[in-house]
Amino acid sequence: MTVLIRDFDPEAVAVTSGHYIGSRYVHGNEAALAVARPSDGQVYGHVPEAGQAGVDAAVAEAERALASSGWAHRPPRERARAMYRWAELIDSDEQLALLECVGSTRPIGQALVQDIPFTAEAIRFFAEYADKAGGDVAATRSDALGFVAAEPYGVIGAITPWNFPLSMASWKCGPALAAGNAVVLKPSELTPFSTLRLAELAVEAGIPAGVFNVVQGTGADTGAALVRHPGIGKISFTGSSATGQQIMADAGRHGVKPVTLELGGKSPQLVFDEVPDFEHVAQCIVRGFTANGGQACISGSRLVAHEAIAQPLVERVVEIIAGLRPGPTWSAATEYCPAIGPAQADKIDRLVASARDDGADIVAGGEFFDEGPGGAFYRPTVLANVDDEMAVVREEVFGPVLTVQTFADEAEGIALADHPHYGLAAGIHTRDVGQAMRAMRAIEAGTVWINRYGRSRDLALPTGGYKGSGIGKDLGRQAFEACQRYKTVLMDFDAA
Repeated sequence: MTVLIRDFDPEAVAVTSGHYIGSRYVHGNEAALAVARPSDGQVYGHVPEAGQAGVDAAVAEAERALASSGWAHRPPRERARAMYRWAELIDSDEQLALLECVGSTRPIGQALVQDIPFTAEAIRFFAEYADKAGGDVAATRSDALGFVAAEPYGVIGAITPWNFPLSMASWKCGPALAAGNAVVLKPSELTPFSTLRLAELAVEAGIPAGVFNVVQGTGADTGAALVRHPGIGKISFTGSSATGQQIMADAGRHGVKPVTLELGGKSPQLVFDEVPDFEHVAQCIVRGFTANGGQACISGSRLVAHEAIAQPLVERVVEIIAGLRPGPTWSAATEYCPAIGPAQADKIDRLVASARDDGADIVAGGEFFDEGPGGAFYRPTVLANVDDEMAVVREEVFGPVLTVQTFADEAEGIALADHPHYGLAAGIHTRDVGQAMRAMRAIEAGTVWINRYGRSRDLALPTGGYKGSGIGKDLGRQAFEACQRYKTVLMDFDAA
């Protein structure tokens, strides 16, 4: 299907404020949070802070809806049909892409071709699991029956980040709803509005009112209240490692509930001296650290290159990024997006300045674009002469910044690529299959790409990190199974 991509007027995009609870908007008396467009910094809406009272109301509604609608006990194919209808509405809804673009860092061209189809496809993917993943019958003695029954948790709390609002929501809601749970979702207060439209479409598709609810607010207030709520059976979160650690602690103190955490990354692109296609590798590196303005947990922000290939590779990377130009997300021509806001932009600039002060060489970038519609557009930046002690190498920048380190032999390259704290993803580039497999085994990362960098549409492949990059998996069969709990049953046939 050909997708028509055209410019649009951000002033013409109307937003609806409030929490979406039980298929209606609830405003309450909370102080409103201003929401600005990343592309030009203009405030275009406000959302309330749910806090404890708003979370209480949403969880109570979710529990009521589960009991009255029988969502958890409906025939699985019935749940799947409602989710299929939801996916079709997502695919065809014109407003959804506009809301996603005007308030986030996702350009309209990328949203229409990537984000919206990916969101719909994730909903379909998990709908297909509704009647295909249940319990197991165990081998027991002949006069007894032993089996494992799969059951939903009840109400799952989901907290999504600002960098890919809709697709991240589908990762959380898809498996949870297909498994028979209700969901209370808190989107980022920086990108709140597209998720509200997603919830409206769910009700329109036939998912019972109150089974999918959205509460607005900050992580420190509303997010913490959601994690700690006794009615929440499980938490699924995507965001920073520091916040993930706090969520694990809160979940342990307030009910001992399971968590799925996809957290930060500091992912390497390990390039050996012989690669199948030099230009392909250079393009992979550029996409790996500039996609979404570098604001992705899987950003390939550390180039670890063999000394024989490092200089020409960096030169080609610099040539490519010189052609990237900023633009507002509502322009069809835009490929390079802004930082989400001033605080994130300042963090990027601060880390680059710190690296420079510590002796790093700025090969390219290191400053903001002069042109642009008013948002914070940071130039793609390449830093050489760095070491592992620099903050820009140790910490997640969440911006378009690439550090360059070189190595002389395979063992040294693998050692540099393996980060001591993060382990979300890694890229390996080599024509030597044995070398690729050795590096893959040695690097502690939840996802490893070989001769490519970045996710595909293969939703059957789970994603999630090692070490400080998280626990559990999104996507794949593993994400669906993580939304169920398992009850062991043993029955004797001849009991008195």
